[in-house]
Amino acid sequence: MTLSIGIIGTGAIGKEHMRRLNHTLKGARVVAASDVGLEQAQAAIDEVGIEARAYASGHDVINAAEVDAVVVTSWGPTHEEFVLAAIEAGKPVFCEKPLATTAEGCLRIVEAEIASGRALVQVGFMRRFDWAYRQLKALLDEGGIGQPLIAKCAHRNAQANFSGDAGLIDSCVHEFDVMRWLLEDDYVSAQVIQPRVSSLVEGDLQDPSLIILRTRKGMVITIESFLNCQYGYDIRCELVGESGVADLPQPASVPLRHSARDSLGVITHWKDRFIDAFDVEFQEWVDATAKGERHGPTAWDGYVAAVTSDACVKARHSQQVEPIALAERPAFYR
Repeated sequence: MTLSIGIIGTGAIGKEHMRRLNHTLKGARVVAASDVGLEQAQAAIDEVGIEARAYASGHDVINAAEVDAVVVTSWGPTHEEFVLAAIEAGKPVFCEKPLATTAEGCLRIVEAEIASGRALVQVGFMRRFDWAYRQLKALLDEGGIGQPLIAKCAHRNAQANFSGDAGLIDSCVHEFDVMRWLLEDDYVSAQVIQPRVSSLVEGDLQDPSLIILRTRKGMVITIESFLNCQYGYDIRCELVGESGVADLPQPASVPLRHSARDSLGVITHWKDRFIDAFDVEFQEWVDATAKGERHGPTAWDGYVAAVTSDACVKARHSQQVEPIALAERPAFYR
């Protein structure tokens, strides 16, 4: 069976997924696409070089008879609307983060999916599909470091055009999700500490930041968010356990000895670090969707990430430890 997919939003990430689904993966093809205008959607179809129909709106894509499943890569504030429409139409939907721009919006999606009686929603937290994080997860599950106690994470971009609280909302959200998955635990509180701001940061962005999360099982997670570190794109995670310490494996690069220096190259773009994770993420989603199965991060995971982001934003402004209060997880997601 070939899964016929409709894409809503044909910007940079939308076109990447169109290429991936049609030219890289097996068992899927993009048959419909929409953007802010019909011309933009058709231009993306032509650029990617696929046979698909351009539609004037995301709702037209969702309701198209030829579309089996939907991928939402449009502007964040539109995600809730299109995911709810896909659920109403009974079609599986893959939604890039954020699932919705508010925790309340995420809960509306959760409630709609439960009411439909079918697991239809997957959220685009691709780190769960990354080879390095999966190795770390396997080690934890095997008890390789005993009971985990502390996690130390770093999320560094060479340069990012963020402002205000965007780093906590759009960037660290990946840490919020992947650490829950790794540790199989939920958060109970958040604290954000602001050191001196880098002189290379423009606007009102507070950069870098240090986030401290506590979990229900008593673990402490620190996340260094540095969106303008200058030297490259660098994702790190160290887990300290009762009987050992484990580090996230780093991408391989060619050792270089030159001009009296011994060095390794550093990746400079997020796409280069996680391109394979996107491929694995979508292939597994396609395979599971074709079988009518649930797979990957759920709407509930999208809700928890939103609540955690909200608490971190509040903690940044209050400079206090803020509680993270989650609704009770429905049995549908257990």
